[in-house]
Amino acid sequence: MTLIAIDAGHGYETPGKRSPDGMKEYDFNRAVAKECILQLEKASIKTLQTYSDSRDVPLSERTSKANKGKADYFISIHANAYGNGEWNAVQGIETFIHPKKGQTANSLASKIHSDLIAKTGRKDRGLKMADFHVLRESNMPALLLECGFMTNREEKALLASTAYRTLCGKQIAASILSFLKKPATVAKEQSTLYRVQAGVYSSRERAEQQVKKLKGAGFEAAIGPIPSP
Repeated sequence: MTLIAIDAGHGYETPGKRSPDGMKEYDFNRAVAKECILQLEKASIKTLQTYSDSRDVPLSERTSKANKGKADYFISIHANAYGNGEWNAVQGIETFIHPKKGQTANSLASKIHSDLIAKTGRKDRGLKMADFHVLRESNMPALLLECGFMTNREEKALLASTAYRTLCGKQIAASILSFLKKPATVAKEQSTLYRVQAGVYSSRERAEQQVKKLKGAGFEAAIGPIPSP
């Protein structure tokens, strides 16, 4: 069975990982990761969580957990920043893979990245190569998503919103499922039908009157004989 390692980057108290007005990057990362995990598990895909709300898990511990757990893919979720902590105009979504990770990592990253751009309408900053620890030291195809800039006022407002966080989490999961050729979970409609009996009459005339009354109230109604015992 496929196992996906989901990584929410950093932690609540990681120095410097905040917007100019104080939003913590981890608030965004964990919300998206949580939604992604929820959607994957609804589709019967097993997940492995590499992060913790109580501390900033060291990078080596994150990749070690994914490697020991024999995860098939590693997805690291982040929000971006530019400059020295001031507001600026840089914006968009970019995705990173390691140059030596091969075609599978490239294909999965391309799928998630292009779908996320299409769904959010944000600027496409491209699929890029990087020697980040989580990409280099993970034994499986890995990618790191930067879902918008905390240092851009417009994108920070999105990153802080529940709607955008949910959208990103759902779309990342949907792209993974599509890549794996797994259908998203759809609740099955109930197929059992039930008959409701509104009365039993010895007179055909009274039965017809009741049917007329029920139809007038908007209900389907019909007369049928009761089988003899």
